Amino acid sequence: MKQGILPQQAIETLITRGHVVAPAMGEDDQPTQLQPASLDLRLGQKAYRLRASFLPGEGRTVEDCLPDVHMHEIDLSAGAVLETGCVYLVPLQESLNLPPELSAAANPKSSTGRLDVFTRVICNGADSFDAVHAGYQGPLYVEIAPRTFSVLVHPGDRLVQMRFRRGPLQELNTQTVSIDLEGFDKDGVVGWRARRHAGLVDVSKVGGHAARDYWEPLYADNGQLVLDPDEFYILASKEAVSIPQNQAAEMAPIAPEIGEFRAHYAGFFDPGFGVAAAGGEGSRAVLEVRGRDVPFMLRHGQPVAKLVFEPMSDVPTSLYGEKGSHYQAQGLRLSKHFA
Repeated sequence: MKQGILPQQAIETLITRGHVVAPAMGEDDQPTQLQPASLDLRLGQKAYRLRASFLPGEGRTVEDCLPDVHMHEIDLSAGAVLETGCVYLVPLQESLNLPPELSAAANPKSSTGRLDVFTRVICNGADSFDAVHAGYQGPLYVEIAPRTFSVLVHPGDRLVQMRFRRGPLQELNTQTVSIDLEGFDKDGVVGWRARRHAGLVDVSKVGGHAARDYWEPLYADNGQLVLDPDEFYILASKEAVSIPQNQAAEMAPIAPEIGEFRAHYAGFFDPGFGVAAAGGEGSRAVLEVRGRDVPFMLRHGQPVAKLVFEPMSDVPTSLYGEKGSHYQAQGLRLSKHFA
């Protein structure tokens, strides 16, 4: 069998064969959860408020560790607010029974990253976040830490997604991504800065929030923009991004020597993103940027991140955007929650 990232039809087979399991997993759930190269994971019925993040480490389960960090339990069944500045752990509805040749990796969904909600998936015995070793059998959990906006969540909400990989990571090539500070509309808006102390965001409501109540438009005089420490920004790449049908990509963490900021949270790019045949010609990479430590000046065209391309084990049955997507053919775009 070919190595690489598994496409959606192979993920469907994993579900059918019981390698991905969940009590409520059924045919009605699968179409909306399956992406061309990933599976959306759903929140369970409860959350634990933690006093600290943690990793269980080899030989320990997440449940073993909870007494050391658990503060109180929250029922999500009627919806619950996860507040900024707090750390939560939510058991996911999906669990894994992977065959020995398959590993998995998780990442926040695009909409999650653009809300400045920091998420990381944890499994039993893990010594790193968002990584599931080959042959893993057991439950999955997601750590959730809202940074700017408090969020209202319900069971079944999808904040993270998972990819499945056969064989080791194979890096085909990379593409440098630089920042666009010349403006995406007639008003010259180059980005958005999150407003502090804004209202609650209901993650289940698409287009249910007025953008100007949560975001301040930004302008760049002479193609320059100063990032303030600990502020959150939505910016976009200068370059168009295109992911071939037989490849997937991930936004790699920024090298610290590039500047005093973090350049992304959500980093999966599915096959077909930015491809003209799937309606995505000219798509940009939207960057979730957080300043840190000291004020830092960005200039137009400055490199800020890189895309790492990997092979697919097979071409997916449908490409990103073919069935509609909020982010295909995007320029500078906020998350789908904002009108």
